[in-house]
Order: sequence, then structure tokens, then C-alpha cells
Amino acid sequence: MIKDADWQQRIGAPPERSRRRRRRRRSGCLTRFLAFVLVVAALAGWFWWQQNGLSSEEIEIASAPDGFASYRIVLISDLHAKEFGAGNEKLIQYVKDLHPDLIAIVGDILHEKSQLAMIPAVASGLAGVAPTYYVTGNHEWAAHAVQELEPLLEENGVHVLSNTYVMLERGGDRIALLGAEDSNGYADQKTIAELSEEVRQEQGDVYKILLSHRNTRIEEYVDAHIDLTLCGHAHGGLIRLPGTDGLIGPHREFFPSYTAGLYDLPYGQLVASRGLGNQFPAFRLFNRPDVPVVVLE
Repeated sequence: MIKDADWQQRIGAPPERSRRRRRRRRSGCLTRFLAFVLVVAALAGWFWWQQNGLSSEEIEIASAPDGFASYRIVLISDLHAKEFGAGNEKLIQYVKDLHPDLIAIVGDILHEKSQLAMIPAVASGLAGVAPTYYVTGNHEWAAHAVQELEPLLEENGVHVLSNTYVMLERGGDRIALLGAEDSNGYADQKTIAELSEEVRQEQGDVYKILLSHRNTRIEEYVDAHIDLTLCGHAHGGLIRLPGTDGLIGPHREFFPSYTAGLYDLPYGQLVASRGLGNQFPAFRLFNRPDVPVVVLE
């Protein structure tokens, strides 16, 4: 009889032992493959969530008139025709759950004229939640869509502020809500300073909230003595790294400023939304779609 040690020296491990080793190797490979698939699926899910998972934060403004205490303004920016559910039903429900007194859409609701078809659903949906006001962004003008877009918004319940203002009244106090067309618009349009002066002459010294798309017109907002500017445009810097205000600015510059949240200016304050959509091929990291709520105190 051949001893086991001699068998191993002549022809290797006995057949049964060899089969067990092969089974263990196959089992180990399968385990590693499943672990790899789970990791890839988790990363893919997290990346999808970064692009599509709605988020919100409350931003308190202490300088507003007392009569507007607890007044809630939901800020919608840079949708870029993105749809959160059919007809943006998920976005509309999300906004409704934030209990707004007013909804401010500050531009770039689309970036191609062919996207006008999605406007009625989102406009009427938001307007059905709370009074909704809109100003243009740079992309509506670049797409040559403004002349069709603004009447379409009005038809579906959204108030367009085209270098105009309305007065809000609550608790015996008043606020002027101003809306500035984007600077991509007509060359001879009314300036923000001229609009602000018009309010001063007609309404006196009242608190002014300006809806304006761009986060980059800081000097104009300060010179016009705007108390609170609500804007977007920068998409939160797209990729938000610790200790930065975003990685990439709206002009493809690195490390932009005034991209998300509340900022104190030399005169007044500014709130910037991180926005909701992107224009291809941009993507978001650590920067989920943003629906901030400005709460007047």
C-alpha cells in the first residue's frame, strides 16, 4: 500500500482533498465577487442620491420686519428642466411639506427652448402650494425662450417679476419684493439700483427682498441697498469639499464664493441656493439638490 506521504510526493494531494480545495477557492471567488457587486451597487446608489435626493435647510433672517415673523420663503433655483417624478410631483410635494408662505423661483428653470413643455406642470403645481414668483436666469435668455416662457408661467399661476416689484403686507408691516431680469437680458433694461430707487420713491423706506439669479452681482446688490437678496446660479460649486464653498464656479473658476447658504454683505444679506439640476455633463458630489427655506424672524 502506498502511504499518503508517498502519494503526495508522486501525484499530489488525494483527489477528494483536491476537490475540497477547489470548492473552497470557488466559494472564496464567489464571495469576493458578491462583495464587489454590493460595493459597486452601494456607490451607484449613493451617486444617484447625490443627483436626485432632495434636501433642505432653514435659514433664519433676523433683520426682517416684526410683522413677518415666521414667514417662510421656499427658494427654487436652477431646475434646468430636471424632473423629480412625473410632472415634478415629488418636488411639488416636497415643497408643500415645507409649508411655504411664498415660493421664489430665481432662474434657470430650463436651458433649451424644447423644454418649455415641462413648464405647465411644475408652474401650476408650485403655484397651487403658495404664491409663486419668478425671475429669469442666464440660460432662459441664452435659449431665446424668455418671450414664450414668461407668458406661459403667468398662464399657469406664477407671477413674473420683470424688473418690477410687488408689496407684501403682514401684521401691519410691509416688504417690497423686487425681481431683476438676468443680465443676459436686454442691454437697456432697468438696473437693480434704478428699481430699488423706484421702490424708495413710491413706497418710502421699506424692507427690500430681491429675487435675482446670479450670486456674482454682489456690488450691485450692495450699491442698491437691498436688504436681502435670494439667488442661485452657482449650483453650490458642484463638488463641495470640506472647508470650501464649492470646487467649481459658474464660470468654471475654482473655489467660488457665495454659492450656498447665508452671507452678510457690506449692506444687507444674501442667501444662495445650491440649486436642483445641472446642465449636462456636470454632476454633484456632497451637494444634493437644494430647496432652502428662508425664515424671516
